[in-house]
Amino acid sequence: MRTTPCLLIAAALVAGLPAAATGQAAATDSADPARHWNQFRGPSGDGHSPATGVPVTFGATSLRWKTAIHDEGWSSPVIWGDQVWVTTAREDGTQVFAVAVDLATGEIVHDIKVFDVAEPQVAWDGHNTHATPTPLIEDGRIYVHFGAYGTAALDTRTGGKLWERRDLKTDHRVRPASSPVESGNALFLAYDGVDRQFAAALDKRNGKTIWLRNREIATDFAEKLRAFGVEDIEGALAAKPNDNRKAYATSTVIEHEGRRQLVSPAAEVTFAYDPETGEELWRVVHEGWGWNVASRPVYADGLVYLTQGVSRLLVAVDPGGAGDVTGTRVVWSESRGAPEIPSPIVADGVLYMVSDSGGVVTALDAATGEQVFKARLPAGGDHWASPVAAEGRIYFTGTGGTVTVIAASREFEVLAENEFDERLIASPAIVDGSIVFRSDRHLYRISN
Repeated sequence: MRTTPCLLIAAALVAGLPAAATGQAAATDSADPARHWNQFRGPSGDGHSPATGVPVTFGATSLRWKTAIHDEGWSSPVIWGDQVWVTTAREDGTQVFAVAVDLATGEIVHDIKVFDVAEPQVAWDGHNTHATPTPLIEDGRIYVHFGAYGTAALDTRTGGKLWERRDLKTDHRVRPASSPVESGNALFLAYDGVDRQFAAALDKRNGKTIWLRNREIATDFAEKLRAFGVEDIEGALAAKPNDNRKAYATSTVIEHEGRRQLVSPAAEVTFAYDPETGEELWRVVHEGWGWNVASRPVYADGLVYLTQGVSRLLVAVDPGGAGDVTGTRVVWSESRGAPEIPSPIVADGVLYMVSDSGGVVTALDAATGEQVFKARLPAGGDHWASPVAAEGRIYFTGTGGTVTVIAASREFEVLAENEFDERLIASPAIVDGSIVFRSDRHLYRISN
């Protein structure tokens, strides 16, 4: 089943029906996790939403509005009450913005220039944007993060800036991507560049540093290149110096056996910290080419699931250990079908992941790592967005504009294919009865 909301909405406009005319009043009960999407991958940080009435097939009758977003950004939308927020940036990175859209109508209510950037990181154009980290939102406040360009807290009602930090610096090389996460009054940020690598906790109330922990990693990049058959070691090191130091993943806060942990992937090592003090609790060393980590860890049924960057290795870790647990707490690992960019999703004891290229979905038993099924999505294609789930269904968003819905089941079953005529890089957001997608040019609200 294929529907094309972008084309159908054009027909509706020609007929004189405004795209926002059918918008419903936004839910305002922000205490209900079904009615907000506060961070990258939603209220629980794992792609799941308890929302109901979420559409499976999209068409002209389900497209509530389509709103253009200026410039470019790959940050995912976040939603609180009657507002949808994204970040965006000039193509050259000289200015970065936060944009708020009314959930009911699609009208822009705030368009805020957050920072001027004197020296944007312009290398490796096309691999990332200057506005890729997803904001974190709560009642009355949104925290927008642009990596080394700066972090700010904004008042969601007035758009005013409450505080900013611009002194935390690293050379991302391929621009920033790690999104902020929270625990209590702490906002956690990851900086893994080719020059410096550290994690930081800021006080959400004022932006002051609670703790800062330098990543303690000592590996020989030349030896790694040699082990993988690279002949021109000096040339490789000169072209991409310290390339094995960079990472782009978002951390995850978990509670395991009564202990809260900040699971924070870096390049070559994933660390777990005490969220209150920054004390290192445990670490897992990545195998092979374990840098460029981009996917967010997922915690389910007592295990943490991590993907390890360029090596495309997925590991399941028991987070109950201490120190280097690489040889003692890795329960299982799998390289076949593991992605570099999209995060996995776990539902009813099954872990689902989609390959970066080819659109191959692999389902594994989450406890044992045994394969449940492996199948190619009908449209194939590249997938950089992380899957999301609601009401026993999983939504896979392809860069070519296809959103494929499958059953969260031990049998591969495609429920629908939906087509946009624009690129889809950002992961979608789900609130009660609606999905909000961000393309390379627009925001869309899809609702039954």
